Amino acid sequence: MTQTDGYLLDNRQTEAGQRFDAFATLFDPTTFRHMERFGIGSGWRCWEVGAGGTSVVSWLAKKVGPTGRVVATDIDTSWAASAARPPVEIRVHDVGAEEPPGEGFDLVHARLVLVHVPDRERALRSMVKALRPGGRLLIEDADPALQPLLCPDEHGPEQQLANRLRHGFRKLLAERGADLSYGRKLPRLLREAGLREVEADAYFPVTSTACADLESATVRQIRDQIVTAGIATNEDIDRHLANVASGSMDLATAPMISAWGRK
Repeated sequence: MTQTDGYLLDNRQTEAGQRFDAFATLFDPTTFRHMERFGIGSGWRCWEVGAGGTSVVSWLAKKVGPTGRVVATDIDTSWAASAARPPVEIRVHDVGAEEPPGEGFDLVHARLVLVHVPDRERALRSMVKALRPGGRLLIEDADPALQPLLCPDEHGPEQQLANRLRHGFRKLLAERGADLSYGRKLPRLLREAGLREVEADAYFPVTSTACADLESATVRQIRDQIVTAGIATNEDIDRHLANVASGSMDLATAPMISAWGRK
């Protein structure tokens, strides 16, 4: 993640760890499938941008082995204690404002990061610069504007409340500079950055326990901002959290678009 006073979802809050766990459950299989296709293996040098959690970093470390290297960066590395052992190197780093932490990487990866970065163009240039010739860039980001609803099947007051809160959440993100239609732009941006063999796909969870866990943690984390902005009352939020906990609603996430290319 990049440093910004307006960032809505602080990694140091208790709920952040719960959100990272939900993201890992939802999206790790997609991320790992793409990396396996690239042929990742022993000795690879990898840069994990805006790591936030340990699941991808730990998986990469096992793949590259003792002869490889995994540089994991974030503006807040409080999550990193359990991952900070060879071949993993943890660095405090702002991808949107600083030079890359080295060059010659075989793989550079960022998931659910650039949508929040104010200078996304600079961040993308930095990641491309860090690749060796023939190296792979994999960027995965949400596109909430493609599917803005928490409950696509809005058939009752519980779903209507959920979607009202989701709309408010998206409004707060946009006010802080998030690009809510960024995911769909990735293939074009990778081509414009000079990458070859650009492809992309999308993963769209419609309902799962992890979706519910993610929603509950997110709402608890931004509760004060929702109330302060007049989006909902504390009573509304309590009712919504109870509805989520009941398991009676189908809760979706925004589509995550994965785009990749070769330098």
